[in-house]
Amino acid sequence: MNGSRVHEASATGLLDRCRDRVRPALVEAVARLHPWTGEMAAYALGWADTAGTPDPGGSEGKGVRQALALLGAEAVGADAAEAVPGAVAVELVHTFSLLHDDIMDADALRRQRPAVWKSYGTGPAVLAGDALLAQAVTSLAEAPGPCTGAAVRHLCGTLTTLVSGQAEDLRFEDRPWSGPGAVEPDEYRSMAEHKTGALLGCALALGAVLGGAPDRTVTTLDRAGRHLGLAFQAVDDILGIWGDPGVTGKPVHADLRQGKKTYPVLVALAGGGKAAHELDALLASGRPIDGATAARVAALVEEAGGRTRTREEARRHQDAARHALREAPLRHSAAGELDVLFTHLLDRTW
Repeated sequence: MNGSRVHEASATGLLDRCRDRVRPALVEAVARLHPWTGEMAAYALGWADTAGTPDPGGSEGKGVRQALALLGAEAVGADAAEAVPGAVAVELVHTFSLLHDDIMDADALRRQRPAVWKSYGTGPAVLAGDALLAQAVTSLAEAPGPCTGAAVRHLCGTLTTLVSGQAEDLRFEDRPWSGPGAVEPDEYRSMAEHKTGALLGCALALGAVLGGAPDRTVTTLDRAGRHLGLAFQAVDDILGIWGDPGVTGKPVHADLRQGKKTYPVLVALAGGGKAAHELDALLASGRPIDGATAARVAALVEEAGGRTRTREEARRHQDAARHALREAPLRHSAAGELDVLFTHLLDRTW
């Protein structure tokens, strides 16, 4: 087995271990919901089909955020069990955000199955998301120990940031591709930190908070997670244009067809040159982006350097995340596991 496969197997085993540790508490939290919202939550989490029966073909995701919470606790010398309520909370918040994002973006598929709103309706999906959010805060607030209040405050601050990021993302849709009022790459980076980075930072920091770490260590881990989130979003943007739909669970060129302003397109436009000018003309025409047009847009984005520069962006933030880890007094073994996970997330195809 070559080095990359060994690394992937190590990261997968790490995610599986953390998911197995959190799963019983996550099941218990979902069981406390109203039966109908609980059924939708189980569907969203990949545990069941729309009839409420176990679905062996469903995908419950990789469990990145819950893993970060457990590893954050272990990294500061605490038992992972102390971080389980935090892991449950961030996983429920993540699922809530996916339910609402799919509605706002009109995404019909999630993890190769119809999105919750397509299966149950828009109103029920909104309600299920609300229920998950409420249960996330409740699960964390009921955690035993002296650090619960600080953990809840951290989560609530993150929720405010996450909503701000989603608001920025939605408002980008009404702004032009170029000229006065166009979205700049730096603005997109700020939005991505709020929408994606904040929750990954919160996940890593919550484990440390619940593990009794000092504020300075918590802040450093939060910063590492935010940089990881920016790297994660950059890779996500690449996959949204060039990913394999059989792996990502979304149609090919989904982001381009929706006209979403993602980092590869924005940096391609900002680079100038013949390909950037043709790209600008295509996007500014206002014509629907069908299959052939989307393929041309993707080719122009790549020709103008959008794919390469986005990969470089991901690398920069991965390096910044690793640098932040080195600034904190962490257990060597747990820090090593975090590094393995960071690399896996950057090299992912899902």
